[in-house]
Amino acid sequence: MKYIEVTIYTTKEGIDPLTCILMDMGIAGFTISDAADFAEFLNKKNSYDWDYVDESLMHLSEVETSITFYLEEGKEETGTEDMSGPGNLLLLSRLHQELEELKRREGDFGRLHIETRLVDDEDWKDKWKEYFKPARITDRITVKPTWEPYEGSENELIISLDPGMAFGTGTHPTTSLCIKLLEKYLETGKDAVLDVGCGSGILAIAAALLGAKEVKGVEIDPQAVQVARENIRLNGLESSLEVLEGDLTKGLNYQAELVVANLMADLVMMLSEDVAKHLKGKSIYISSGILIEKKDVVADAIQKCGFSILEIMEEGEWCAIAAQKESV
Repeated sequence: MKYIEVTIYTTKEGIDPLTCILMDMGIAGFTISDAADFAEFLNKKNSYDWDYVDESLMHLSEVETSITFYLEEGKEETGTEDMSGPGNLLLLSRLHQELEELKRREGDFGRLHIETRLVDDEDWKDKWKEYFKPARITDRITVKPTWEPYEGSENELIISLDPGMAFGTGTHPTTSLCIKLLEKYLETGKDAVLDVGCGSGILAIAAALLGAKEVKGVEIDPQAVQVARENIRLNGLESSLEVLEGDLTKGLNYQAELVVANLMADLVMMLSEDVAKHLKGKSIYISSGILIEKKDVVADAIQKCGFSILEIMEEGEWCAIAAQKESV
């Protein structure tokens, strides 16, 4: 099978607005190449006990900042290969329109140039692994890819992850914000946790490592379900963590002390009333995938469903909301 590789060239300042545009278009799987991030990594590497940096990664210090994603190739009715395809053509046309709008906004977003090329799946399916390196999320929690050797400190919690095509490596602000709030509000040994839209399983795994009594994840994408289950196995958490295939909380019979949902603003608002039904007593609801510009409307919707807002944590253009159910 062939795929269309789409690369947008931008600047560090342009990363957040571009990822917002892509996620609003339903594109959640993308890689970001940013020389500034690599320079920051080199500056901080001693604090993370790195002994060396692979020579093959040094080119990252000179790359033009870009975001890359992949589209499945379309086909004409005749069966001939069509790089655009009607669906992809509409998507790319909308992307061009969004970039033109972004160019009119104040800020240094770079040239916002799009490049496309046709590639075989073997050419790209593992390419993103070059950019997924161990990342310290909090003082206690580090996320590492399964193929990277890493030895943590005595009390460090290490999440080994192979996200495949599922969303969630820990490096996106929405994921890291959720992990930080889980660490703050999860009550070790007592809380049962529900992760709605669990993707790669990273938040469910974080909850289990932080000492949740039990954890259930729900994911609509069957491929992501398999990825999450494999990540659970890799972290040795099969006895305390289960992932189910399902559409949000529809048909789910489960009560938790904490629900986490890293989705999108509209889904968080739609889900909040149902989340209240799955929480025991005055329990905790953590949500993200929310742009800062939408935080007030989302927080208001959550409050209308019987929650009080505990805090709103921000990073870049994203935020996460921690709320507590007001009544038993």
